[in-house]
Amino acid sequence: MENPPALGHRDIRRIIIGIMLAMFLGALDQTIVATAMPSIGRDLGNASALSWVITAYLLASTAVTPLYGKLSDSYGRRRMMLIAIAVFVAGSLGCALAPDIVTLVVMRGVQGLGGGGLISLAQTIIADIVSPRERARYQGYIAGMFSVASVGGPVLGGVLSQHLHWSVIFWINLPMGLAALVMTDRVLRLLPRHDRHHRLDLPGAVLMVLAALSLLLALTWGGVSYPWTSAPILGVLGASVLLWSGFVWRTVTAEQPFLPVSILVNPVVRNAVAAAFFTMGSMIGLCMFIPIYLEVMRGQAAGSSGLMLIAFVGTVPIGALIAGRAMARLRHYKLPSLIGLPVSALMIAILALWPAEVSATGILAVMAVAGIGIGCVLPVTTVSLQNAVPIGQMGTATGAMNFFRALGSALLVAGFSALFFAGLGDGVSGVPMELLAGHLGDRGAGLAPVFSHVFAAASLCLACGWGFMLNMEEKPLRTSVEAKPAE
Repeated sequence: MENPPALGHRDIRRIIIGIMLAMFLGALDQTIVATAMPSIGRDLGNASALSWVITAYLLASTAVTPLYGKLSDSYGRRRMMLIAIAVFVAGSLGCALAPDIVTLVVMRGVQGLGGGGLISLAQTIIADIVSPRERARYQGYIAGMFSVASVGGPVLGGVLSQHLHWSVIFWINLPMGLAALVMTDRVLRLLPRHDRHHRLDLPGAVLMVLAALSLLLALTWGGVSYPWTSAPILGVLGASVLLWSGFVWRTVTAEQPFLPVSILVNPVVRNAVAAAFFTMGSMIGLCMFIPIYLEVMRGQAAGSSGLMLIAFVGTVPIGALIAGRAMARLRHYKLPSLIGLPVSALMIAILALWPAEVSATGILAVMAVAGIGIGCVLPVTTVSLQNAVPIGQMGTATGAMNFFRALGSALLVAGFSALFFAGLGDGVSGVPMELLAGHLGDRGAGLAPVFSHVFAAASLCLACGWGFMLNMEEKPLRTSVEAKPAE
């Protein structure tokens, strides 16, 4: 089968607009459910299992992300994107019809099995059709979409669950998902084919998925469902260590390993993944603790704290847009991230040093600047990684980055939580994060040292991310999609 002719700007724009709807499904579903949780709890009961509505999606989507990337390298992006959308829509239908919390949790897992491929495959498809140097030309579309999902998701989830019914947040995925199926099926037929038919290393894939699931379970249960030193947590962590060891052994010995050694030892890939690991993990951790900080210590209402959080998450895409545009123009394209990330670390350090003294206006300014700085890192790490690997490994490498970025988020959130609960004491460690603000009540200014430690840890992690960015080689960005063959 011959490749389609080279794509022009018009065809590229059609493809990107088509896959943006699929990306929007994945991005929106990460933000829309949290604000509907109280309504789901009142309707279905079983508050002890409520956190699994979010956790099930996280576990499933994180575990399968690298699998989609690997399979798309072998069987094509279009086929795997259509499968991901179909599974996501089927899971959404199951969530909307769920009669009890157990069914909802299971269907959220199914939804995550589809959602895990949406954003990663979309990033890979963009890399298939746009050279690293020209990718900034289309960065505005993507940044705008993430802004809408980041800011609109929590608001939409709250409004729909309050004025209609919580199930509507899943029902709306059906028309959007079907539209995404039709649009992507058409536009992705224009894609050039870069399939590399390799035998799937099934044992390696299974080992990696099980190792990730066991680690994520330990991070999810630790300090909430069970003490960190309890037998269940130590047992799951031990299983994870054994499974990761098995995965490493399989990677070294297999003829065609699930994650090729050439990707894992590539210094650009290694530094890009580590920088994204610390940056994204810090961002997700701050998204969890900033509302608690604003409500408990600064006396903000839940609605106000949510709006103030928009100053943080809503400016991340702005930073991504700035860095993406700069990459097309600057020879030293890391510069925006090398400036933005230490500025973000400094902003969070201000909250660590003066958690009770910074004014409300000052907090807004700090969060906005920090968000822009963090956003500057995201396109640089993704494009640098994709620029450093052959196109036949593009899906595998992009999927691996998204996988370790999500894993980093879980690890750092668990670390911040352990630090926070250790400072609280008084047996609060078993309280779910969703209920923590109400449980802490009027403790207010007495928690200043606790929040100070969390913000200091986040600032330190951002500094670590900056160190890896500084160490990452700045290879010239390709001006064509395919790398030139080695002479």
